[in-house]
Amino acid sequence: MKIAISGKGGVGKTLLSAFLAHAFAAGGYEVIAIDADPDANLGTALGFPDAGQIVPISHLKDLIRERTGAKESASGIYFKLNPKVDDLPEEHSVRHDGIRLMVMGEVKKGGSGCYCPENTLLRSLISHLLLGRDDVVILDMAAGIEHLSRGTAQAVDRLIIVVEPGQASMETARRVKQLASDIGIKKLAVVGNKVHDADEEAYIRKGTEGLDMLGVIPYDTGLVDAQMRGLPVIRSQAIKSSVDAIYTKLIAPRNT
Repeated sequence: MKIAISGKGGVGKTLLSAFLAHAFAAGGYEVIAIDADPDANLGTALGFPDAGQIVPISHLKDLIRERTGAKESASGIYFKLNPKVDDLPEEHSVRHDGIRLMVMGEVKKGGSGCYCPENTLLRSLISHLLLGRDDVVILDMAAGIEHLSRGTAQAVDRLIIVVEPGQASMETARRVKQLASDIGIKKLAVVGNKVHDADEEAYIRKGTEGLDMLGVIPYDTGLVDAQMRGLPVIRSQAIKSSVDAIYTKLIAPRNT
């Protein structure tokens, strides 16, 4: 199963990614968690030791040059469009608690051709992870879906948009929905996060009407304390129970 998770910054994409990765690992699945958010902190949320020391793939200049064969000339930069990436999940990932973690780094933007080899390697790697492996893949993305393309859209079993009570979050969800539609992702779902009460849940359900609601995650005051103390957020039992219910829905026969 391949799951991509998006939504407005700060709504809890990484939180859901971490808890889902642990739920699938506990269920006996081989799990690869991909941190594709430029503000990379999935490793910390998962409880990986020394998560902040992991070097993103996009920062490995020698690797990018080797795999893409990038060469500069007076007329521009030349590089391979299909670099070898099938060995990178084993060579450039870390493993903890039955979960393999890869940190992608940013998809760089701008008019300069010097960004292309990096983006080409990242997109090829994402394509391999989604299309070429049998692992459960949990893809923690930024607010957009820059790491996905029409070629990889077919491999995404579910694009989950995380929302919180608030108009800005709903607007981002609508933009993500449109972007997903543009590249052919049809299986979209919503998870509500930071929900205090029934009124806030009703607000989210009304604002995302027409999308599959997988569940809601309660606001947990203990989460802030855990983050301040540097403890893994996955210790929250209230959130774990909610995400376990979402996991059960995802693996139900009708969703496979």
